[in-house]
Amino acid sequence: MELDFTSIKSEFENYEDIYCHLIEKAFKVLNLRFEPVISVSFIDNEEIHKINKEYRKIDRPTDVISFAFLDNEDREKEYSSGMPVILGDIYISLDKADEQAKEYGHSMKRELCFLFVHGLLHLLGYDHMVKEDEEIMFPLQDKILEGETF
Repeated sequence: MELDFTSIKSEFENYEDIYCHLIEKAFKVLNLRFEPVISVSFIDNEEIHKINKEYRKIDRPTDVISFAFLDNEDREKEYSSGMPVILGDIYISLDKADEQAKEYGHSMKRELCFLFVHGLLHLLGYDHMVKEDEEIMFPLQDKILEGETF
């Protein structure tokens, strides 16, 4: 596995190891057997607002944005290729994560892990735009995060 991790704040650099653990756990839960390549960036509200506006045409900051490199047609072929698979990029707003951790009454670590798993599932082709997809994706998030210490 390759995780390209960057953070605008040095105190969050230890999340690279945490996220590698969550990737391994997610792949076990999903029964996936390939070497993923993922880029994760911790950014601020200003930067994620720009990305959200440019690529999603939504003029506000959000908590996490994922850019998957594979579409559904290519996914299975790439997964079984035996080669490392570039899944895509995940951008997480530290500002939004902090706001949401406070709002939901849990730790920043829990929020950052949730947002990463959410983004990872998007890279793997999961979505929640319709109720049927949400009923698949959200329980997977819970299963991957189950037993983690936050």
